[in-house]
Amino acid sequence: MRGPVAPPQVPLSASRGEVFRDLVQDSVERLERRWPQLAEVDFVVLDVPRDLEESVPLGTAVPAAKGRPAQIVVYRRPVEIRSKNRDERALLVHEVVVEQVAELLGLAPESVDPRYGQD
Repeated sequence: MRGPVAPPQVPLSASRGEVFRDLVQDSVERLERRWPQLAEVDFVVLDVPRDLEESVPLGTAVPAAKGRPAQIVVYRRPVEIRSKNRDERALLVHEVVVEQVAELLGLAPESVDPRYGQD
């Protein structure tokens, strides 16, 4: 018998990329309650940065430009490599999103999320 190991409605069938996007979305929704202007920002998940630097970033904030909204990018593979399990990954994703939102808004991460760094 061939076929999927689990039916599509079971969480087991979600790919790592889909699970990661859900973590980013959860973090964004948590912050949007406090910062409604984030609804105007595009949140994007990419596997890896296009231009590798000396240190690999976990995320990037790109300010709005003419005809293009502001964008926050979270890099999946670097975050996955730096986390051991799903709980640790969720925490790291939230920290990356908070840091990038703070950079975009010109604020301290603690101002964006008062619980930043406490978990």
